[in-house]
Amino acid sequence: MSIEASTVLSADDVRRAITRIAHEIVERNHGVEGLVLVGLQRGGVWMARELAAILSTIDAAHTVPVGTLDVSFHRDDVGLRPIVPGSVTDIPVPLDGRTVVLTDDVLFTGRTVRAALEALNDYGRPRAVQLAVMVDRGHRELPIRPDFVGKNLPTSRDEQVSATAAGVTIR
Repeated sequence: MSIEASTVLSADDVRRAITRIAHEIVERNHGVEGLVLVGLQRGGVWMARELAAILSTIDAAHTVPVGTLDVSFHRDDVGLRPIVPGSVTDIPVPLDGRTVVLTDDVLFTGRTVRAALEALNDYGRPRAVQLAVMVDRGHRELPIRPDFVGKNLPTSRDEQVSATAAGVTIR
C-alpha cells in the first residue's frame, strides 16, 4: 500500500520562500560581503545554489561563493548504520573569518547539522555559522535552531518530507 504524497508548497511557493530567505540573509548580515553558502549534500545543495542566484540579483557587486559539504564521516550514528558518502565536499574558499550559511532542505532531529558543524572545522574557523532550511519539522534531538526557515511544518515522526525546487511534499 503506497501513501499518496500531499503537496505542501508549490514550486512558486518554494521560489517565494527562497527569495524571502535571501532578503533575510542580506538584512541580518548587512549585505553579502564575507558570506559563503554551503549546501549540505544532497538536499541542501539546490537551496544554496538558488540562494546564490537570488543574492546576486540583490547585490550584484559581490559574488557569494557556494560550496557543498558531505557529513557522512562526521555523523554520530556511524556504528548504527553503514557509512555511505553522499557526494563530494567542495568548499571553494577558506572559511576563516567568514560567515557561513549552511543550507539544508529539511531540518528534523538536528543530527545532520551537528555533523556539518564538526565537518566545517576541517575548512577553517568561520566568524559565524547560520542555518537556512526550507522546512523545519520539529522533533529536535539536539539544541539546534535554524536562523532562516521557508516553512515550519509540524509532522509526525514517521511521515516523510521531500523539499526540492519543484515543491515540498509530505507522505
